Amino acid sequence: SRGINAEYGDLAQYATDENEKEFLNKLTSNTVEGKNQYNNWVVKDQRHLLQILEDCPSLQPPIDHILELMPRLQARYYSIASSPKENPKSIHVCAALVKYTTNSGRQAEGVCTSWLQKLTPSEMDEYTIPVFVRRNQGFRLPRRAATPIIMVGPGTGLAPFRGFIQHRAALRAEGKEVGENVLFFGCRHQDKDFLYSDELYQYADDGIIQLYTAFSRDTDKKVYVQNIMEDNGYLIWELLEQGAHFYVCGDARHMARDVHQQLIDIIQLHGKRERKVAEAYVVSMENSFRYQKDVWS
Repeated sequence: SRGINAEYGDLAQYATDENEKEFLNKLTSNTVEGKNQYNNWVVKDQRHLLQILEDCPSLQPPIDHILELMPRLQARYYSIASSPKENPKSIHVCAALVKYTTNSGRQAEGVCTSWLQKLTPSEMDEYTIPVFVRRNQGFRLPRRAATPIIMVGPGTGLAPFRGFIQHRAALRAEGKEVGENVLFFGCRHQDKDFLYSDELYQYADDGIIQLYTAFSRDTDKKVYVQNIMEDNGYLIWELLEQGAHFYVCGDARHMARDVHQQLIDIIQLHGKRERKVAEAYVVSMENSFRYQKDVWS
């Protein structure tokens, strides 16, 4: 935050109120007090430049200075939630709408998700959205359709797996041999957060996927994807020994770490390996691209 602190340092000169000028000078100083104040008032309270201007009404920098302080809007990357085999002329995106209240009491919204939400096409309105496709070489289906796959994707982590399932379903409809498709999906509430539930249940009924679900807030004891992995550990081990590819998509801070440890536990228990040998097994999977992650924090 020191770089941002320094960038905001010139703002104080444009404040006409002496108290606000003193506050801003302290806020952007290199003193311990100034850094702590900046960390609390700007970083923890999540104030961006516009909100700093709102909270310091006498602060009126020229527009060219404001534009210099505004970073270029970065592209937002979303996993494609569809297969070109089923949707050759469209790309589906599955994203959570970001809305929350900051420590300063303001309503904050995700820049891209809130914008997309407002672009609902109708007979009267059509919208053009600038998009591009970035290839992800490190997260893709096995070359052989007969290879089993194990997918772990709670919440919007389901997105790429919907595309995987559509693709493998299309191959199966073409008469090709397709391996087992096992999906571990989790969310808080089955009736509120279960994305594409009807679609997934139909795939399960048709024998295209084996579906295992965890609804963490619908039971007295919280159950997550790593817990239902544990319950089906023998199945996972059996498929791994058949050469299955293992995929994880979603939260990096907690879920992906817990799933990783659970995978090692399963190999240790059902493969009857020592802990270090189980860990080496997972490293070998990663090195051979049989264990792939698409995670974010």
